[in-house]
Amino acid sequence: MPAPGDGLVVGDPPGTARAVGVLLVLAGLAAAAGLFPTYLVVGGQELTLGGGPGGALVGLVVPLTAVAVGAGLAAGRVPRLGLAYAGVGGALALGSLLIEVYRGSSSTVRPGVEVLAGERVLTSSVQTGAGWWLQVAALALTVVAGALAAASWNRTVMEDRGALDPARPGLAGAAVVLGVLTVLCLALPAADVPDRLVDDPSTGLEVVVEQQGPQALLERPGLALLGGLLLAGAVLLGSVLAPSLRPRLAAVGGFLAVAVTVLAAGLGGLRDAVASDELDWTVPGAGLLAAGLAYGLLTLLAWRLRRTPS
Repeated sequence: MPAPGDGLVVGDPPGTARAVGVLLVLAGLAAAAGLFPTYLVVGGQELTLGGGPGGALVGLVVPLTAVAVGAGLAAGRVPRLGLAYAGVGGALALGSLLIEVYRGSSSTVRPGVEVLAGERVLTSSVQTGAGWWLQVAALALTVVAGALAAASWNRTVMEDRGALDPARPGLAGAAVVLGVLTVLCLALPAADVPDRLVDDPSTGLEVVVEQQGPQALLERPGLALLGGLLLAGAVLLGSVLAPSLRPRLAAVGGFLAVAVTVLAAGLGGLRDAVASDELDWTVPGAGLLAAGLAYGLLTLLAWRLRRTPS
């Protein structure tokens, strides 16, 4: 991946940096394995994350990336790319971890309509399955990897000639705008229940009847609300932090962590709308998918831009 003109200098990474890579690989494998067994049993209905059209493909976006980046970091290749990915990814995983814990433990305290694994369900009763435990383990491992990555950053030697420096302000501006748009999209469901048109017998006119849809990210109580706030904050933090990371490949790692997380959320909303006849894809869902693709473009730009600083 390093370019000949980068002048990249890579020292021998410390053992803690390699341990971050191992944790990322374990997290990716746990998340991938969690797609296939029972995730939750909600109201007597068994849910599996890897079921339905494209369910497994959507669910593998983040795990496969974590395994690929983690394997490279464990082998000592371009270590700050892996550490940047782990640091930003760990911050994003913390909010998601709290949301998962809420779904499996306390979502029945205030029952509501949720969209889980492409199904519209009422959280009147919830039982956890092996898939849920594996997802929680994967997120917890990612959080630990992120904390260890932050501790290892200053002890990991990796520098270049600053080929990305002239483009950093432009990347930072675009990333901040994308971060704000992503948070606005996250605040509303990516797939929702459409309103129904019914005939009013008293007037003979068609009227719109609202149906209860999934709870928005910031409308949920307790741990889910805290997790939503942390996730939104981590998206903004990652968007601000990634363009400033040095060397260039560290910025690539930071952008990649945000890109795969947002892209997976956008694809998840599309999967839910396709898998269920009760759900429609929403404008925020389409916005999440567009934001994920845009973050992917920023990742590609950070990788390819190698102008000589003036």
